[in-house]
Amino acid sequence: MARRIILITGGQRSGKSSYAQRMALSLAPDPIYLATSRVWDEEHRRRIERHKAERGKEWTSIEEEKELSRLELEGRVVLVDCVTLWATNFFFDLDSDVEQSLVSLKSEFDKLIVKDALFIFVTNEIGMGEMSQNDVQRKFADLQGWLNQYIAAKSDEVYLMVSGLPLKVK
Repeated sequence: MARRIILITGGQRSGKSSYAQRMALSLAPDPIYLATSRVWDEEHRRRIERHKAERGKEWTSIEEEKELSRLELEGRVVLVDCVTLWATNFFFDLDSDVEQSLVSLKSEFDKLIVKDALFIFVTNEIGMGEMSQNDVQRKFADLQGWLNQYIAAKSDEVYLMVSGLPLKVK
């Protein structure tokens, strides 16, 4: 399998994850679901458990908050869901330092994508709404936007999800 990168982006509840899962299953009978989320509270834990239950047995689920490149993924179709939660982990651990978070995320991304695998990344376009009044939220929106641009530039294909419909951007 030749290395390939696909980015799927869009707003909240735009259909990103569903589309990414269908795509992964169309490309392999046994894709990897690489979950990046931390459990932030009880409601979030229930949401994660619901998502796990909705995926079929054909998925290999791996949970990794930050160091995605340490995993053995060669020759596999890997769905990374999601970049936004992955970036949140760095941002939180690095005390909301946008520059340090971006450097760390780019470095980890670059170490990951040298693997001979087909990667499908799901991310959010959080900067498409109004400007937040909260300084930390504005910083994170900047981080997310710059990280999305970095990943999109290195992607072979990019899709923007709008109301459940994929628009091929690249």
